[in-house]
Amino acid sequence: MYYNPYAFEVVSAKRSDLKYGIRHTEDLLDLLVTEGVVTQAKRSVVLNSRTREEQNSMVLDIVLARGERACRKFFHPCLMQAEPKLYNQIKAYLGSVNEKIGDPRRQLIGYLLERDKEGLGRKPQEHHTQKTKHLSSRSDSISAIRNEARGAHVPFKKTGRRELKEHLQGDIHDIIAAGGELSVVEEMLNHVDVNAVNSLQESLLHVAAEHGRLSLLGLILRRGARLDLRDQEGRTPLHRAANRGHGEVIRALVKAGACLYTLDAQRQNPIHLTAANEDLDCAQALVMEERSRRVEDQAEPTFLHRAAQEDDQSLAQKLLQAGAAVDVRTRQDKTALFYAVSGNSERTAGVLLEAGAAVDQVVVNEAVNLNNGSMLRLLLAHSRGALSPEAMGSALFSAVKQNRHVVVDILIDGGADVNMYDQQGYTPLLLAAELGHTDTFRVLAAKHAKLDVSLPNMATALHLAVRGGNEPLVQALLAKGLDPNTTGPKTYTPLHLAALHSHPALVEMLLKAEAQANAVAQDGSTPLHLASRHGHADTLNRLLQVKVHTEARDRQGRTALHWAASTQAETPAVDMLLAAGANPDAADKQKKTPLHLAAAAGKTDAVAALFSHKARGGAKDMHGSTPLHYAAARGHDGVVKLLLSAQKKKGVDERNTWRKTPLHAAAEKGHTEAVASLLRAGAKVNTLDTCKDTPLHCAARAGSRDVVRELVSWEPGKGRQGGKANLQAVNNVGKTPLQVAESGDTQEHRDIVAIIKRKMVLIK
Repeated sequence: MYYNPYAFEVVSAKRSDLKYGIRHTEDLLDLLVTEGVVTQAKRSVVLNSRTREEQNSMVLDIVLARGERACRKFFHPCLMQAEPKLYNQIKAYLGSVNEKIGDPRRQLIGYLLERDKEGLGRKPQEHHTQKTKHLSSRSDSISAIRNEARGAHVPFKKTGRRELKEHLQGDIHDIIAAGGELSVVEEMLNHVDVNAVNSLQESLLHVAAEHGRLSLLGLILRRGARLDLRDQEGRTPLHRAANRGHGEVIRALVKAGACLYTLDAQRQNPIHLTAANEDLDCAQALVMEERSRRVEDQAEPTFLHRAAQEDDQSLAQKLLQAGAAVDVRTRQDKTALFYAVSGNSERTAGVLLEAGAAVDQVVVNEAVNLNNGSMLRLLLAHSRGALSPEAMGSALFSAVKQNRHVVVDILIDGGADVNMYDQQGYTPLLLAAELGHTDTFRVLAAKHAKLDVSLPNMATALHLAVRGGNEPLVQALLAKGLDPNTTGPKTYTPLHLAALHSHPALVEMLLKAEAQANAVAQDGSTPLHLASRHGHADTLNRLLQVKVHTEARDRQGRTALHWAASTQAETPAVDMLLAAGANPDAADKQKKTPLHLAAAAGKTDAVAALFSHKARGGAKDMHGSTPLHYAAARGHDGVVKLLLSAQKKKGVDERNTWRKTPLHAAAEKGHTEAVASLLRAGAKVNTLDTCKDTPLHCAARAGSRDVVRELVSWEPGKGRQGGKANLQAVNNVGKTPLQVAESGDTQEHRDIVAIIKRKMVLIK
């Protein structure tokens, strides 16, 4: 079976070859217009595309959209005349598909052969690609154009439109460079692409700008020449004019909208070239245009900003000589001086400052942030007193925060107030003390900063240094005579803070400086209280080595042992205090002993230690609750078992003020394991509180499903005491545990109802 493709199929199949192979797109479009395949309007749209490949792709889309007949015309005569080499390649491809020709009236190969037989095709002339170098040949071409303009019958058809166009295109660059007549160039532009480039990638505009052909440049611009085309060095026409010093051409190009900041392959914009040539006139042309554009658009950094960023002091000087505004700002409110400072470009900063650049707070802060002392000195020397005390103070505090001690020194010498306060009430010295910046602190102290100042909350530099654990700073402050017993927030002394934050070395240092070991704070706490509260064993050990009062009471009536027993930290603080003679049965204002607090905290080690020092397990607080009540209510089953064992099960049914037993406390809080331990220890399951509630009532009311199950399932058995849970017990409002559960509205309550009913055999 033989198959010969249609023209439509060949365009589709060879699309890539056509897209990248067609090199004379404009000639091809002219032929397609003549054949009625493409309209003039679509031709213009295609030629507006940026690249030749994009233009070719659009041509192929148009041809395919017009159908088979248009595709045939595309190949013959259009492609044949515009691209004879590519046409022959396509024809050879078609011959290789199938040597036997099918229906010549329909398939493409047959169509092409048929057209060839009719003699409609001619062998195109070879492309004239070499530039004509003799003036006589140029004159012949120009004469032909003039004759055509006058209506003469010039044999263009014999020469070929493309050949003539290439010939003229090669000549026109030379004619513009030589300063040819305006009328001649104008006639030639009727037949060439105004944006065509030569072998050096130079457009006509490049050549006119390079050679200063102002009148020709105007003509080329009016014909739609692009200002952004680049030659092989990446330069625009504006680069070329700037490099050759053509001031009027520069003005014409920038007036036409040429970009001022385009960089060439060497990363130079036009102003670099004028500066390198020391061409002040051209530099002024560019600078003045830049200044006029700044009225409308402030997004771009100026030439001067860019010179500062590049640390190009020579360019900066020339720009200033050319009239560049020294303090112009970007949209981000940055000056050229800011960019010089941020880039540590001291030489360029010096040029700008000599030209009168303003030194503001933003610039000074940037030098501070970069820790550039020499730059800061330069700025302050040129500030001429323009910086306010607030601006200098802001810079000083910023330097202190960053521990820039050299910069701090320079700022103070430059006029910053060493003892000024910020909005939070800090002085630079207080801030340095809080942040632990020892070097900065020493500079401030050497500059006569006041040492006895304090924050609004009364914290002194010594308090701040101790809180931060800064030993060198604390030593320095004590050496300068600061009182180690001065009081700060909550009337804490520095020793309180050293104990609170566990700085044993500072505790030692302060005690040697005669800090009072038993100083009492606003809440009655001593340093021993604070160390014990947080379980700081090392600090506690150091305090216990001096004469501290282990029985000192705070405002709650608690001793250090109370706090050690209640802390969640696992430390030997309780053992250390007991070994130092602390009373294990000391009662606070609520009559709670350390054993109460240890049981409530679930600290089995502390409970054991207290029992080993004869603590009373049956001690009652102001509500009659024992340590066992606290352990049961908090669900600390390990402590419950330890208390029961240590007391040999005594107090298992002890009642508090509300006649509740530990079993009541565990049941109403839903602690199943504690309930089980108490029952096994012989707790009475049906004991009544002041409301005549049994533990089962309490569990049912709280919705403690597992506890209810544990209580109703309890069987005393052999050797067990306490009895079985009374399901019919009635409290003081006449309700049984079942009725109490029925009053609840949660799923847990409904489950409890079911559990009790099953136990009462009311349901299966």
